[in-house]
Amino acid sequence: MAANEDQEMELEALRSIYEGDVCFRELSPVSFQYRIGESGDPKAFLIEVSWPETYPQTAPVISMDAFFNNTISSAIKQSILDKLMVEVEANLGTAMTYTLFEYAKDNKEVFMENQPVNTVTSVSNSIAIGTPDVPASKKKDKKEHLSKTQKRKLADKTDNKGELPRGWNWVDVIKHVSIFKLSFFLVFKGFVRNSKDCCLFWILITYFSNALKCLILLKIGIRRTLIPH
Repeated sequence: MAANEDQEMELEALRSIYEGDVCFRELSPVSFQYRIGESGDPKAFLIEVSWPETYPQTAPVISMDAFFNNTISSAIKQSILDKLMVEVEANLGTAMTYTLFEYAKDNKEVFMENQPVNTVTSVSNSIAIGTPDVPASKKKDKKEHLSKTQKRKLADKTDNKGELPRGWNWVDVIKHVSIFKLSFFLVFKGFVRNSKDCCLFWILITYFSNALKCLILLKIGIRRTLIPH
């Protein structure tokens, strides 16, 4: 709980103002952090404001010791703290946490103008850590590795141009013919009650399917004789 009535009122105000703001974080009812700058910005920094029991009659404790600021030079950190303390002195005795955060936001570029920009942004300067993008030049396409036996079987199926000949998968067609024959017979059987007629019909369907298989196999054989080895 906040130590006094003034702190309680300011706490409620901060929660209302920064509700849904991803830059704001309430560490405790008397300690708060705010990230100045967008996530991933090499010049972003984080300030922490803590209230002593006598705040706001006495100054809050302002810190930049968070790990988020590990790429910022000590001189820059101290310069920012000095400027913030000037604002503290000007607002002593009043609720000032919101004022300090907004002051830092408005003067971010001035505060960080002497901070060198790293070519590689530190991981600590990003709240949401994702998987880094891999340059296209470093991406390697994964190729399927075939065994010698699989390669030999594939070579046997292809022609001299590396293409699969027409009819290479007709074995599956033959299997489908058999399934069709059985399915058709079962459907027909539901309409014919005479067992003798069913037997005759089964013989006809069998003869037809066998003839179709022979035609398919004959065409495959002719096709293979025409393919140069």
